[in-house]
Amino acid sequence: MSGVLYRKEREVLEFLAQFQRQYGYSPTLSEIAQGTGHRSNSTVHTLIKSLVEKGYVQKVDGNTRVLKIVDDKVTLSLMGSKPSVELPLLGFIAAGQPLEPFTDPNASFYVSASLLSGKNTAYVLKVKGNSMIEEGILDGDYVVIEKITQAINGDIVVAIVDDNLATLKKFYKENDRVVLRPANSEMSPIYPTSLTIQGKVVGLVRKFD
Repeated sequence: MSGVLYRKEREVLEFLAQFQRQYGYSPTLSEIAQGTGHRSNSTVHTLIKSLVEKGYVQKVDGNTRVLKIVDDKVTLSLMGSKPSVELPLLGFIAAGQPLEPFTDPNASFYVSASLLSGKNTAYVLKVKGNSMIEEGILDGDYVVIEKITQAINGDIVVAIVDDNLATLKKFYKENDRVVLRPANSEMSPIYPTSLTIQGKVVGLVRKFD
């Protein structure tokens, strides 16, 4: 699965999961349209096509009406269990730039609940740049963030430093001063004069196109 799931796609997926659980078979396009508040079957067809392309749903050969949700964990999550958790995709983080909101405020991810402590609010950011490549965090990856305000040495944190700039770096405290170190030997550490920690990385999602 590609990870990114938009609001209208999520609504169709939720309806599909609930309908199949209640009746044991897939709804028609008209039933999906009625159940999700769409006037047009063609709109629903487009949303289902997107869900198929993203890997959430597959059509069963020989029967175009039968749609199967690919990952049982997604079905369980939609039905209120917790093997996976839906988190908001809030935006982009690029070293030395302000946090940039994501283009769709309703975009979200399903991630494994095992990544999260359950004690803190969590969200997802998309990474721009190569400052953490030696930790396996690549340009275009999605990082799962738990909101914290205090970090310990070695944590990979989202930090707002001087002049409201955001960065994703490893946190260290050395001789009573904070050092934010990149995981890229070609880049220099940051010694911020002001620092606000907004969260730490607890997981990684990589989208394969």
